[in-house]
Amino acid sequence: MDSEVTVFDGIKILYEDNHVIVCIKPAGVLSQSDGSGAPDMLTILKRYIKEKYGKPGEVYLGLVHRLDRPVSGVMVFARTSKAASRLSEQIRTRKVEKLYRCVVNGVLEGSGRLENYISKDEDRNIVTVSDSEKPGYKASYLDYRAIATKDGLTLTEIRLGTGRSHQIRAQMAHNGYPLVGDQKYGLKDNRCKDIALESFKLSFEHPVKREFITFEAPIPEGFPWNLFA
Repeated sequence: MDSEVTVFDGIKILYEDNHVIVCIKPAGVLSQSDGSGAPDMLTILKRYIKEKYGKPGEVYLGLVHRLDRPVSGVMVFARTSKAASRLSEQIRTRKVEKLYRCVVNGVLEGSGRLENYISKDEDRNIVTVSDSEKPGYKASYLDYRAIATKDGLTLTEIRLGTGRSHQIRAQMAHNGYPLVGDQKYGLKDNRCKDIALESFKLSFEHPVKREFITFEAPIPEGFPWNLFA
């Protein structure tokens, strides 16, 4: 969906009305506060609404989905409790469509599906991937499509079939294609400071207007994205 882009405190706001606000979360910014005082989307956007509209008191903004701190991408927030409820229901019933793009190490060709089993260690905030079913492991799958290859790296588009924590990062690494810049599941790469993973396309039914709308982020700047720009 095309609309005029507003920038507030480094956050690109793609669309807003009385019901929703859609923006691009930069890599390194939290989706919501973790108590550390680090920048987070919820706090920044509440301040934006308060300043723009002169809202007195506490500003309501509903967080209906999250992106990991190192991941950039399009997010939608609800400006009313009704919108939050309707968007959350869409997410629960998998009516919200999200497409990711990443840059992986290695030459990946064609398209296909990765099917594995994933278990998360909450204390260490890391997941383990298995090729076979085990107690405590959940079935996980994603579909991938190689877009372009350069300098031994591949720009890849991914659609999640299941929404497991760290799923793209862990599954791609387990299958031999770790994401560039992913120190947790791959290798340290001094050429980039963030993980090369972006939720670049988001589609959902407007909670009030009931029309299906799509928003897309431009390819990020800097390495390794600039190889494919």
